[in-house]
Amino acid sequence: MMRISARTQYALRAMVALAASDGLMHAEKIAADQDIPRRFCDNILLHLRRAGLLVSQRGPEGGYRLARPAHEITLADVIRVTEGVEPPAARFSGAAAPLTEILERLYDHENALLGEITLADVVASAHAAAAGGGAT
Repeated sequence: MMRISARTQYALRAMVALAASDGLMHAEKIAADQDIPRRFCDNILLHLRRAGLLVSQRGPEGGYRLARPAHEITLADVIRVTEGVEPPAARFSGAAAPLTEILERLYDHENALLGEITLADVVASAHAAAAGGGAT
């Protein structure tokens, strides 16, 4: 199963917060609202900006916003930036040989699922849950 680092969890939380916002958000607000240590938040936002997922604007009216609409950014996009691309599973031999295909299938399923869920989907689920409709 995929392990998701604290860095990636923070990045996902920051991206969802930005997806749910109506415009630019300051790093301080993202960090406070999502309970992300400020130093980590600044570093993560910079990394996401350099990867082209965020844009920033300087000044008192500045902040961060998504570089594309939330329905065009998947969880896989964010995870690739923070975790990198996972190398293929090692090839097993002998009695363990079938594990190679099983692990490859597991990896493919994880990537497919994360590639289908967008930031907009997460925001919509949060709104539905808040309205008493449960998660979608």
